Amino acid sequence: MIPDQTPGTALDQTRAPYFQVLLDYVDSGVIPFHTPGHKQGIGMERAFRDFVGENVLAIDLTQIRGLDDLLQPEEALVEAQELAAEVFGAEQSFFLINGSTSGNQCMMMAALNPGDKLALPRNSHKSAMGGLIMSGADPVWMQPEVDEALHMDHTVTPQTVRATLEREPGIKAVYVVSPTYYGVAADLEAITAIAHEYNVPLLVDEAWGPHFHFHPALPLSAMQAGADICINSTHKMLGSLSQTAMLHVQGNRIRIDRLKAVYKLFLSTSPNLVLVASLDVARRQMALDGAALLSRTIEIANDARARLNEIPGIYCFGEELEGRPGVYDLDPTKITITVKDLGYTGYEAEEILRRRYNVQVELADLFNMVALYTIGTTTEASDALVYGVSELARENRPVDIFSPSGVLDRRIKSGTYHLPKIPPIRLLPREAFLADTEFVPFKTSAGRICAEVITPYPPGIPVISPGEEISPEIIDYLALEKKAGVKMQGPYDDDLRFIRVVR
Repeated sequence: MIPDQTPGTALDQTRAPYFQVLLDYVDSGVIPFHTPGHKQGIGMERAFRDFVGENVLAIDLTQIRGLDDLLQPEEALVEAQELAAEVFGAEQSFFLINGSTSGNQCMMMAALNPGDKLALPRNSHKSAMGGLIMSGADPVWMQPEVDEALHMDHTVTPQTVRATLEREPGIKAVYVVSPTYYGVAADLEAITAIAHEYNVPLLVDEAWGPHFHFHPALPLSAMQAGADICINSTHKMLGSLSQTAMLHVQGNRIRIDRLKAVYKLFLSTSPNLVLVASLDVARRQMALDGAALLSRTIEIANDARARLNEIPGIYCFGEELEGRPGVYDLDPTKITITVKDLGYTGYEAEEILRRRYNVQVELADLFNMVALYTIGTTTEASDALVYGVSELARENRPVDIFSPSGVLDRRIKSGTYHLPKIPPIRLLPREAFLADTEFVPFKTSAGRICAEVITPYPPGIPVISPGEEISPEIIDYLALEKKAGVKMQGPYDDDLRFIRVVR
């Protein structure tokens, strides 16, 4: 039975109702004649079963009587999601088992109809492009603030949002990314106020900020700032399993009936219940111990940032950036390690750290590496990172054996190379993606209309998307990224020798 949840009644955050029903099922000794086929591990290949353990396989079940239905919850999942909504400050929360990718797509499909204009920043994750293609929406790109010194985009400013809404009448929703992959947060309160002034909903990709709601030293969360709907990748910074996320909504600007219909369309009818249960317990952990766990995390991260900044040739930005355009606030748990002054690309530095010091960072780009400090980061792990970077800086080799190119391209090193401009839109993303297409050599494709998404990964931000005109600048930039060793996601040709364009 679901406990009393009348308005004003605090919910019991010590409970993990969905995890509990799975344990109860296992304890009851039910004889399974249902999926999955391994029957609680009995039919699983021995090596895998021995490694993962019998307990996790025992709760890898299907949605049968008593275990509720993620797409139409009536029992434990109702309580589990209401507990999550209370903790994250939302009116309703929805569990996601295909990451924030499905959350981005749900948000866009719920808020937009084909042809509707959506204002969104150019540094949106590639999953936003999937949402545009499926919804048929018309993107109105907003230029985030560019940091040429660090070779990265920050966030869009309130001024940019207002100018976009004034310049483009008929925009039906505003979508922003906050925080960025590098931990830079936008002025969400001001952006929310502007969007609502124009009577349009604010959609927030808060994939990298699920922890914001639980500590005063962190930026304001999207729900606290008044956003209408947002996504949180709980697996990225909290304690749930990979592939899990949450979708939070409040207010009346997003139609709940439409959102639920889209949600049922996008999510699997056979969700992994282990993933679902991990969301339940991750919420409980943050409700009960989140502030204390994050205090320790922030302390370890701040110590590491200070020590890293003492290393010659290394720079880790911090509070000194606050107040610059596009840098309203910073997440101290993300440490960006800028290595360009050492003569390495971020990709090379990442490779050296992994091969020589057994340290793996989250992200590398041309100038930087990003290290995530979470509630699972120990002081010992932090010490290993700082030591590896200090040794990397000390090794004065012209070419390292683990470095593809050895030194930065002279254009980057001299500061004369810039991120490419937003290309002109010639077709809607959906139209170009579904159009009759052909393959042409990438190096001679300037002037053609792109029909696929080209995304250096990480960070997963498209450089060119369906419907946009390919420019010489973009060809040059992507060629440089390939030379530096970056992997490209999206194109049919992984080596980017050819590109799919509208015929």
